[in-house]
Amino acid sequence: MGELFWILLSAMLVNNFTLHLFLGLCPFMGVSAKVETALRMGLANIFVLVTTSVCVWFLNTFVLPHAPYLRLISFIVVIASFVQITEMAIKKFSPTLFRQLGIFLPLITTNCAILGYAIFNTNRGYDFLEGLMFALGAGLGLTLALVLMASIRETTETASVPAAARNMGLVLIIAGSLSLAFMGFAGLFTA
Repeated sequence: MGELFWILLSAMLVNNFTLHLFLGLCPFMGVSAKVETALRMGLANIFVLVTTSVCVWFLNTFVLPHAPYLRLISFIVVIASFVQITEMAIKKFSPTLFRQLGIFLPLITTNCAILGYAIFNTNRGYDFLEGLMFALGAGLGLTLALVLMASIRETTETASVPAAARNMGLVLIIAGSLSLAFMGFAGLFTA
């Protein structure tokens, strides 16, 4: 049980997909203007990561040992399918959120954090529960990064920022500072 906790914590803080591995930067830069939107995008990513985790385990256990050359295309098909399901559910149950997320919701399909998760999970040889904890930790880490970025961006809207650092310049400065802060977790523990 302790090993599962360390896998979760490691994926969330030490090996944060966005702030340490620099995966999933599209939603990180694009959807992080408002905390509410960032949190909901993070939840959508968690859902896709966890469902992808189950499918990746199934594929790696039962299908791909006999056809490893199909691994990448299989992962892409699974991710695209679950993103489409997520998009349809959000459109049906929360049209406002669907409009807020805009183009970034279908872009989860090409989000390298999701595909990176599937490849990392395979390369690390995680079993079902370990893969689930890794997916949950990766999703929580991505959500944490999105919410932190959004909260800082909301705070800086009322601040006096020099013209040269406004907009994307400020976003990149904040992203770099957050990344440096998360690098402080390196070496604490690894899983």
